[in-house]
Amino acid sequence: MKLNILKSKIHRAVVTQADLNYVGSITIDKDLMDAANILEYEKVDIVDIDNGNRFHTYVIAGERGSKVICLNGAAARCVQPQDKIIIMCYCEIDEEEYREHKPKVVFINEDNSIDKITNYEKHGEIHLG
Repeated sequence: MKLNILKSKIHRAVVTQADLNYVGSITIDKDLMDAANILEYEKVDIVDIDNGNRFHTYVIAGERGSKVICLNGAAARCVQPQDKIIIMCYCEIDEEEYREHKPKVVFINEDNSIDKITNYEKHGEIHLG
């Protein structure tokens, strides 16, 4: 049996742009993608902390070091620049792999720089307000 499990997430990224006229997707700084092990064109779920919107799209690599987080196309209607979002990516693993799996979590500062990276997430251990 295959399980659909959280692979990684970028936590509390700040939306820098929302471009309604772009073809679609989310553009993410390549440095952030690499840190979270998210691949270009990979499907991601987006949660807007400020307005509660939840949706999914795919990733386009942004310029390395740009700190860009840009929602494109229809997804641009779900956010506003300066909103904080969580970007989550999933993988399919079998039950044996699950026993050793630890999601990668990339915590982001207000300027979209990396604060810290962890390989697990447990309720009650980390709370960001």
